[in-house]
Amino acid sequence: MKASNDLWKERLAGRLPEALAEEIDVFETEIELRSQDSIDEKVFAETRLRRGVYGQRYDNGQRHNGVESKTLPYEEKLTKGPHTVWDAPGMQRIKIPYGGMTPEQLEVMADLAEEYSDGIAHVTTRQDIQLHFVHINDTPALMRRLAAVGITTREACGNSVRNVTGCPFMGVCPDEPFDATPYAHALTQFLLGHPDCQNFGRKFKPSVSGCAQHSCGLGMMHDVGLVAKTRVVDGEEQRGFQYLVGGGLGAVPRQAKVLDEFVVPEEILPITQAIARLFGRHGEKKTRSRARLKFLIEKWGMERFREEVFAERAKLPEDPRWTEYLAAIDANEEQPLKPPGEMPQLNGDARLNHWVQTNIREQRQPGYVTATVALPLGDITPNQLRDLADIAREFTRGTVRTTVEQNFVIRWVSKSDIPALYEALDRAGLAEPGASAVFDIVACPGTDTCKLGISSSRGLAAELRHRLVARTVELDQAVRDLHIKVSGCFNSCGQHHVADIGFYGISRTMQGYKVPHFQVVLGGQWEENAGSYGLPIVAVPSKRIPEALDRITDFYLRSRQSDERFPKFVARVGKAKIRQVLDDLTQNAPEHDADPDFYSDWADPRQYGIGDIGKGECAGEVVTQYEFEMTAAERLVFEAQIKLEEQEAQQAGELAYSAMVKSAKALVQLQYDDVTEEDPDEVVEEFRERFYDTELIFDPYAGSKFADYLFAAHEAAGRAFTLESARHFIEETQLFIEAVHSCYNRVREAGLAQSGAQA
Repeated sequence: MKASNDLWKERLAGRLPEALAEEIDVFETEIELRSQDSIDEKVFAETRLRRGVYGQRYDNGQRHNGVESKTLPYEEKLTKGPHTVWDAPGMQRIKIPYGGMTPEQLEVMADLAEEYSDGIAHVTTRQDIQLHFVHINDTPALMRRLAAVGITTREACGNSVRNVTGCPFMGVCPDEPFDATPYAHALTQFLLGHPDCQNFGRKFKPSVSGCAQHSCGLGMMHDVGLVAKTRVVDGEEQRGFQYLVGGGLGAVPRQAKVLDEFVVPEEILPITQAIARLFGRHGEKKTRSRARLKFLIEKWGMERFREEVFAERAKLPEDPRWTEYLAAIDANEEQPLKPPGEMPQLNGDARLNHWVQTNIREQRQPGYVTATVALPLGDITPNQLRDLADIAREFTRGTVRTTVEQNFVIRWVSKSDIPALYEALDRAGLAEPGASAVFDIVACPGTDTCKLGISSSRGLAAELRHRLVARTVELDQAVRDLHIKVSGCFNSCGQHHVADIGFYGISRTMQGYKVPHFQVVLGGQWEENAGSYGLPIVAVPSKRIPEALDRITDFYLRSRQSDERFPKFVARVGKAKIRQVLDDLTQNAPEHDADPDFYSDWADPRQYGIGDIGKGECAGEVVTQYEFEMTAAERLVFEAQIKLEEQEAQQAGELAYSAMVKSAKALVQLQYDDVTEEDPDEVVEEFRERFYDTELIFDPYAGSKFADYLFAAHEAAGRAFTLESARHFIEETQLFIEAVHSCYNRVREAGLAQSGAQA
């Protein structure tokens, strides 16, 4: 591996920017020092993360004594167990600012996926590309080869400014006021490695949107979101941006708030710099769960935050980079390869017609369209990347971008070339129809490779897609228009909060076995840059989720009014009625021996969890009591959601608090029966002593985060709730309930292990 790094270092000498070449050299040295234990692992972890190098969940069978074996089949990868970046391959994240790529970059990406990973390049929900099963010793060579074609992995992960996402239709969208691409590019270059962006407690995610009505840039769910707009000043049209701050998904999502309705281009960079300085100086550093910008804004309030930002802006020393890019703002506009054309007759080709209806989008420039290359699960092979590069050269000037829905778009296609483009894509296996429709399901890596995954998001997404595609002809257009998104855990990397129908992975115990489940999330809105967030309504066993989806869509079609869209339908009908349609799916698990498949996850041959945990009479009595209490707690938090729908913020918050105390009591009663929720002080005290001080409640990855929600809620008992604070508190309660379930499983497993040892 060292020989490979040396070879590429020599071959690419002089082709890399000097500063970037030096940085990669330093990282290569740090890898060597870490392998000798000369650098602390905690320090090195942030070092490698800032260069996009992640640890990964499963080994692919490679040997690590300098000899590489063949990549093993997917099923064998799954049997390999957890590891660190030193004893097995990991993941390399590669930043693709606003998704823009050239054919040359696509070809290099193909080579890297083929030579260093498992032969798949994965497009992420932030328009990055990830390569999995990459050994850390190969990353310097990989980084040099990327740098040679203008791509960096710097600050792709870690406590840094992440990829600047941007609408892939910027510059060609009929609904945008102007092309925001050069502003997104300027923001990317200015923030990359900026000294004021190196002292964050957590990540910082920017976004640029070409318009307010679509979802392509998702400004409402970012730390900083810029939305292009214009105004007339003294009779002249002036460009600017609505400036949003404090958005974010994660465990407890927040919608962004307006910092300023109109920021002129000259102020975009200095205002962002001022925000970064404030975040670095005042943002949380100790408690990671409170270390995003949204929590600083919540702590200060929007009025104070706005005052602090503009006061900080006034102190900044002048920087020519703030405005020098504006002199040539329209100089690098994309140009077509071919003249505009007219759509030819499609001659009744059903497949081509379907693809045109779902994957072709008119540009603002007459005679041109943008074609979406839909990638199931966001995956593309090396040969497909090479084919895509050739296709981009044949039909355009290489104008390709990735999207937040894990696809590619090819811009500036002459209408007259649509049939030929389709044929070329079809030959490459890249002509999947249904882009941005119900078939185009977004999923995070989940249990395939992510250390935080609880349930198989990719497995479920693949199964749902397979079933929906099989029913294409019979699907009503209202169902085809739905957005479905799946996350492997509560962290919303699959963006389940902003889907029409979202799912996130959790675990439950049924018949004495761990069973993969998904929470069903309703109420999200994908349009208007992620205009609203959904809430979980019920947990359903993973193998019953396809039926749950069928029931939801059937109920929607039966009960909607005229052409009512799904978000409005959910708001009108209410979550309680929709939950009634699903309630029986949560009950009556089959006997394990009669249906063992029920107890495994999608696309995973192993039995989920540890198996039978014992069902003696005493244990049965405890389980019954625990399940009874937790069912009541989940009912209370759902009732809180209903009150929130009815705009009863105070009652919603109080119900959520009752649910939190009841679930804490359920755990306490595993050890101490004589406790009641009529005395919350006693419940919290016993919980702290038995489960917090002993660290039993601590999540393997989130630590004390979810238990802290209980203590904060108890300290604030009796507070007044607003609709916004009640919503956030309901989310926290739901997460605390999931933490209690996880703790219960761990406690039971530990008890089983102890019994086995004694036996």
